[in-house]
Amino acid sequence: MRIAALIVAAGRGTRAAVSGVGPKQYALIGGAPVLWHTLRAFAGNSAISDIQVVIHRDDAEFYRESVPVGAATVWPAVIGGATRQASVYAGLQALSALKPDAVLIHDAARPFVGPETIERAIEALITSPAVIAALPVADTLKRANPDGTIGGTLDRTSLWYAQTPQGFHFDVILDAHRRAAEADRDDFTDDAAIAEWAGIPVKLIEGTADNVKLTTAADIAEAHRKLSGRSERDFEPRVGTGFDVHRFTAGDHIWLGGISIGHTHGLEGHSDADVVLHALTDALLGTIGDGDIGQHFPPSDPKWKGAASRLFLEDAARRVTALGGRIGNVDITVLAEAPRIGPHRAAMQALIGDVLGLAPDRVGIKATTMETMGFVGRREGIAAMASATVFLPRGGN
Repeated sequence: MRIAALIVAAGRGTRAAVSGVGPKQYALIGGAPVLWHTLRAFAGNSAISDIQVVIHRDDAEFYRESVPVGAATVWPAVIGGATRQASVYAGLQALSALKPDAVLIHDAARPFVGPETIERAIEALITSPAVIAALPVADTLKRANPDGTIGGTLDRTSLWYAQTPQGFHFDVILDAHRRAAEADRDDFTDDAAIAEWAGIPVKLIEGTADNVKLTTAADIAEAHRKLSGRSERDFEPRVGTGFDVHRFTAGDHIWLGGISIGHTHGLEGHSDADVVLHALTDALLGTIGDGDIGQHFPPSDPKWKGAASRLFLEDAARRVTALGGRIGNVDITVLAEAPRIGPHRAAMQALIGDVLGLAPDRVGIKATTMETMGFVGRREGIAAMASATVFLPRGGN
């Protein structure tokens, strides 16, 4: 059989976005992106002849750094759709030119799939048109009432947790996806569900407890510890601080914390003059002793003219993550007479949290006036102070 692997990596994974590296499939664990580990698991199986990856259109640069060296079976990535189902269909269509006999469809965010699971799926496809890796439910399951009380206990005897890979005879699953698209059915959460809808029998094969899907930032941190062989006591805390100031100029809005805020003036600067993100970028760079924002993004370089400061923050966070570090929390104080920060605090927390992979309660945003004293008090500009706490491996990564 000619067997292809289809790796779905087009999701955004915002709950697990870690330290400025974008979606979870590109977060570094054990010194390499999650997707790198996933691809290596399939590229190392001699029975798999072709690997097709489906990515988001914004992730081409991340993807280039995620393909294992020497994985000659990995074909150029294709762009996915708005849903997982649409992304898989795009991948299947790309693979159709190769005419594989079977395909294993796998989530990029499951980097710990073992060779035994892949081999069991391939073996089962010899006699079955569709297979799915899964684990029997071991915990007692309760049904909840609308008021939050228990409405009953479910029989777990025949219940399984679905995993990937999910394997199919290629023509069978391609046809099922085509029929689902023609029927305007885009609500299937996995490919086994599409097969069931199409009347295809799906055989259960036993997966492994290690084959977990990385969903949250905590999952990413745990995966990194697992691969690096480090526990919490192997990490040391580092604290960095940053400060930035920009004067007012003509304009009708300013950027603070990545948010555009209407104002009587603008802020003067080579980039978007976001004092909050500039100070925070320097704080993160300070935790790893890696210079400052001006060193990495010099204002003399026309490339950064008008640039969004989120890019600077993402770069600093990537530098932390590349050393095996993780960000614990950040705290920012804005010094300004106006505008008021309170109405925009939640939006700033959300944006910074999205970049750094932090929950809102780990992003402090405060503001104070200068009681009409100094350049801030005279409304000549705005300043910001920031601190960041990161945890780095003791003795280097």
